[in-house]
Amino acid sequence: MGELHVREDQDFRLKLLEAAKDRLGVARSLDEIIAIVRSTARSVCSADGVTFVLRDKGKCHYIEEDAIGPLWKGQKFPMETCISGWCMMNKQTAAIEDIFVDDRIPHDVYRKTFVKSLVMVPIGGDAPVAAMGTYWNEKRAFSENDVAAVEALGAAVSKAMRRIAA
Repeated sequence: MGELHVREDQDFRLKLLEAAKDRLGVARSLDEIIAIVRSTARSVCSADGVTFVLRDKGKCHYIEEDAIGPLWKGQKFPMETCISGWCMMNKQTAAIEDIFVDDRIPHDVYRKTFVKSLVMVPIGGDAPVAAMGTYWNEKRAFSENDVAAVEALGAAVSKAMRRIAA
């Protein structure tokens, strides 16, 4: 029965991901893209929180969030001192099982939140201009499917951002 539940959950998440991709495919502005991320990413990723971060003159600007508790909406942090900056600068996804044992995480900033685990993806392909963070309130190991879901949504966001910029 447990295996069936996992398969049903994965199927449901795939349907949500496809619906989010469809919506992103017709988005006409950055605000609309951000609203789609805010309204869909938690469900697609089965996460407790999500943030959308823009690269802003050497800083990470936390533009929007949807979470079980407050995160960093409206705040800016130096690129070099936060995981969203690391992802953008290194053009890599970060999947962190326990944020308090990872040196890329500003532990004092995270202690004020519910976050224990995260997956952060860069947005913008070869020249990331944003990042999307997904967060969980417990330490967890991430399966390939978990990371792939966040990356797939991030790729769709990247494509939508390139399209509206053209």
